[in-house]
Amino acid sequence: MNERRTTNILLLIITIPVIFYVLKLLSFIFIPLVFSMFIALLFWPLVRWLKKKNVPNTISVLIVLIVIGVFIKLSVEVIQLSSKEILASENNLIEKVESKLEGLIIPLESYFGIERVEGRSITLHYLRQLDARKTFGSTFDLVSKTVSMTLMTFFFAILFLTESLNFQKLLNKTVIYQKFSSVKVFMRIERDLITFIKVKFFISFFTGLGFTLSCYFFDVSFPVFWGLFAFVLNFVQTIGSVISVVVVSLFALVELDTTGTLLFFILALTAVQLVMGGILEPIFMGKSFSINVITILVMLMFWGFLWGIPGMIMCIPITVFLKIILEQFPKTKAIADLMTGQELIHLKDKK
Repeated sequence: MNERRTTNILLLIITIPVIFYVLKLLSFIFIPLVFSMFIALLFWPLVRWLKKKNVPNTISVLIVLIVIGVFIKLSVEVIQLSSKEILASENNLIEKVESKLEGLIIPLESYFGIERVEGRSITLHYLRQLDARKTFGSTFDLVSKTVSMTLMTFFFAILFLTESLNFQKLLNKTVIYQKFSSVKVFMRIERDLITFIKVKFFISFFTGLGFTLSCYFFDVSFPVFWGLFAFVLNFVQTIGSVISVVVVSLFALVELDTTGTLLFFILALTAVQLVMGGILEPIFMGKSFSINVITILVMLMFWGFLWGIPGMIMCIPITVFLKIILEQFPKTKAIADLMTGQELIHLKDKK
C-alpha cells in the first residue's frame, strides 16, 4: 500500500511539470479555447431561451454572432475616437514632455556620468538607442498572434455554442464521474463565471468612465484614451487598477503644473478605483469569489508566466473554476478552503 502511494506521488511530481510545459508550449491553442469557453458561457442562457422558443440552433448562433459583432463595432468606434483624440493633440504637449523629461533625466545623466550631445532632443536621443527592426518585428508578431488567436477564439466559441464541443460532457467524463453531481457542478461553474464576466465588465466600464470624466474635469489630455486604458487594465485583478492609476498620474505630471491640482487628480482616480474595485465589485461578486489575496497574487504570477497578459486576465475565473472542482472531493477540499482562507479560520477556531 505504501509503495503504491509513493509511486502515485512520484507520478504526480513528474506529471505536473509536464502539464505546465504543455500549457505554455500550446498556449496559442489553450488561450483561445479558454476565452471561447467564457464567451460561450456568457451566451448560453440566451441560446437556451431561444431553444425554448423553438428557434433553430443555426439562427440562435447567428443572433449571438450579431450581438458580438455589434459589441466589436462599438469597441472599434471607441478606439477610433481615442486615436483621433491623440492625433488632434496640440504640438506644445511634446514640448511639455521634453521639459519635464529634462528635469528628471539630466540629473540622472550627471549622476551616472552618461554623455549626450547638448541641445539634442532627449526623447529622440533615447528612442534612437532602440533597434527599430526588432521593435517593428516584435510589434508585427504581436499583431499577427492577436489576430490569429481572435479568429481561433470565435471558431471555438461557435463550436461550444453549437455543442460540437460539450463542456458538460467533457467535465462528466474527466473530472466528475457521477452524472447528477456533474450537472450540479457545471451549473454552479456556469452561474459563477457568468456573474464574474458581467460584474467585471460593468465595473471596468464604470472605472473607465470615471477616469475619462476625471481627465475632462482636470483638463488632462486624451480622456477617452485613458478611460479605455483603465477599462482594459481593470480586467487584470488587483495590480491592473494600481498600474492604471500610476501611469495616468505620471502622464498628468506633464500637464498639471500645480502640485495641489495634481494631488486632487490622483485622489480622484484613487477614489474611482476604491469605490468600483474595493467596495462595489466584492459586493456584486458574492462569496464565490472570496479568494484570499495571497492566492490571487500567486495565480497572477503563475498564469502571467504561462500565458502572459491573457493569463493574468483569466486567472480569477480559472481559479474559481479550480476551487469549485477541488471542493467536490474530500481529499482536495482542504486546498479549496486554503484558497479562500477558510482553512486558516478553522485552525484559529481549533486553537
